[in-house]
Amino acid sequence: MLHCVSCLILGFFLPTLVAGFFIPTFVANDNCMEERRFKKIIIFGDSYSDQGNGYKLTNKTWPLSPPYYHGRYSAPILYRWNTTVITVAGASNGSAGTADNLLLNPYGTALGSFDSLYIADFNNNRIQKWLINESNGTTVAGLSNGNAGASSIALTLPVSVVLDSNDNMYFTDRNNHRVVYWANGASSGTTIAGTTGAPGSTNNTLCGPCGIARDSSTGTLYIADTFNHRIMQYLLNASSGTVVAGGNGPGSNITQLAYPYGFTFDSPSNSLFIANYPNNNIVRWVLGASSWTLIIGSPNGLSGSTSALLNNPVGITLDPMGNIYVADSGNHRIQFFAAGQSNGTTIAGVTGSPGISQNQLNSPYWVILDSQLNLYVSDTANNRVQFFSHS
Repeated sequence: MLHCVSCLILGFFLPTLVAGFFIPTFVANDNCMEERRFKKIIIFGDSYSDQGNGYKLTNKTWPLSPPYYHGRYSAPILYRWNTTVITVAGASNGSAGTADNLLLNPYGTALGSFDSLYIADFNNNRIQKWLINESNGTTVAGLSNGNAGASSIALTLPVSVVLDSNDNMYFTDRNNHRVVYWANGASSGTTIAGTTGAPGSTNNTLCGPCGIARDSSTGTLYIADTFNHRIMQYLLNASSGTVVAGGNGPGSNITQLAYPYGFTFDSPSNSLFIANYPNNNIVRWVLGASSWTLIIGSPNGLSGSTSALLNNPVGITLDPMGNIYVADSGNHRIQFFAAGQSNGTTIAGVTGSPGISQNQLNSPYWVILDSQLNLYVSDTANNRVQFFSHS
């Protein structure tokens, strides 16, 4: 619902014809109830494309709006990312290694205090902390030489990391089948979910956990128990978890998940948005529900490279407006889906074209946003993290 003052303000007339289609605006009526939204125009570099229709404009400036409103008019938001990409961690040429300035297949990332980036350096079996604009990282969990292990100081293929307000780390140690809590500045970690080296499917065991999310208001952890095809909820200080999504074996039925890797917890809707990796879709599972709702991709596992399809999605994140960003790894791109839309726009990478150039990605596995909507992309097979500034 719009307030009357907003209706008066929004009674202006925009240039109406843009590349052959009309941009609707808001129209006041007697009850101040009518809301007509702009076309969802997404901007990348100097190209403007209408969401879903593919019209392109260049060298023009048009007012834009969020894809939806929370009951009242809000200021227009410009979705635009700079085409000049910066490598913020790892080598821009794709070199891999265990040196402080190198990575080996980075997966999950998290933003910490003082312009720091935490990276699950997957095949180096460590978590790296990288200060923005620095050329070297620091090992903050695991062994700096890349050796794997199952002790309290070692890791084996960490996938995803989240932080609390004090930069304490919570991460999935995949091949040790556990989730580890590692206090900021500590030299060792504590297993808080799963049993080290003992995969299982009971409520106190995990099998190859990958994604992790944390509800900062309660301390509750959500864990993608990937090889058990389920999402587990661990309340603060709990010794066992509860299945909140999946757990009915792998499959494409609405009660099932299949190797869920990345996901995100959306507090406003009390739901999980899950990347169903081999099913090539993104599903929404409301906590307490017994099944999912399809959000993006095919309901039956069909893969593809069109704007409506995905190919092995891994990482997923939401912005405050409810727009979805997907690391579409098999298509070597990052897809942007405006809230409520099932057709995406490629905002990073080149669809179906893996490569090492600055405009290309190679099997990107993770994507996160900062408060300014800047993108950090784990360009996994290129052994680097790429930064796309929002402008």
